[in-house]
Amino acid sequence: MNSDYILSCESTVDLPYSYISGRNIPVLFYTYTVDGKEYYDDMERDESARKDFFQQINDGKLPATSQINEFRYIEFFDELLQKGDVIHIALGTGMTPSVRNAWDAAKKLKEKYPERKLIVIDSLCSCTGYGLLVDSAADLRDEGKTIDEVAQWIEENKGKVHHQFFTTDLTQFKRSGRVSGPVALVGSMLGICPIMHLNSEGRIISYGKARGKKAAIKTTVDEIMKHIQDGENYTGKLLISNANCPETAQACKEALEARGFTKADIQMTRIGMVISAHCGPETVAIFFYGDERTK
Repeated sequence: MNSDYILSCESTVDLPYSYISGRNIPVLFYTYTVDGKEYYDDMERDESARKDFFQQINDGKLPATSQINEFRYIEFFDELLQKGDVIHIALGTGMTPSVRNAWDAAKKLKEKYPERKLIVIDSLCSCTGYGLLVDSAADLRDEGKTIDEVAQWIEENKGKVHHQFFTTDLTQFKRSGRVSGPVALVGSMLGICPIMHLNSEGRIISYGKARGKKAAIKTTVDEIMKHIQDGENYTGKLLISNANCPETAQACKEALEARGFTKADIQMTRIGMVISAHCGPETVAIFFYGDERTK
């Protein structure tokens, strides 16, 4: 492994902390607040914390999230820069403006560590799609690629990480203000599931709808077929992540396998607390490499 530089990320990669730390990737944690109490994004370190989080949502409580401020980035980067150069991949600007604070922190630390290189990249990704990009960057680091080579690869390929997702419950989207009350009410009454993805700017786009879970899965798989690299012959990682609905995620896996995805490295993951605070407990998302995302 190339140890000349450090690759770091944020907790919203939505992969288990044990996996990320095992790959020698330092993590800066997001937080969320419920009833005035602050919690750290757990990354599956404590199963009871996840259970409590979704129980709070079921009880009608709305977790509040916030961006990472400049001071926390300075603290995080300062510790890393004492050890070497750093390439930090941040949660996409389509989800949060936090990366702008990271860029400001990097500018200030340049004065303290003029001999160090600190590269901060806007991933334009979210959730486990963000994790897929970080994981790929770690592969390149371990192959011996330089910090500049990894940074260039990320910039050239981050727009090819697809995020396809749907929800069978619009309640949390309504609570977080992403859909209006009347739309959520009608959608829930008719069993309508919005079909969504992230565009080239990392923003959520609702591009279709389906009536019922089975139709939502079929529509999502059809869309994946249009964009995934090499079609059914895709051999890369295909990550299926769910907020709190593993049965729906398993149904997606079976639907993909039925369409011929037997060569892909299909892995089941879980959406973390910070992202779940916005998408709700009935969301399933599928991540893979495909063609260039459009606006």
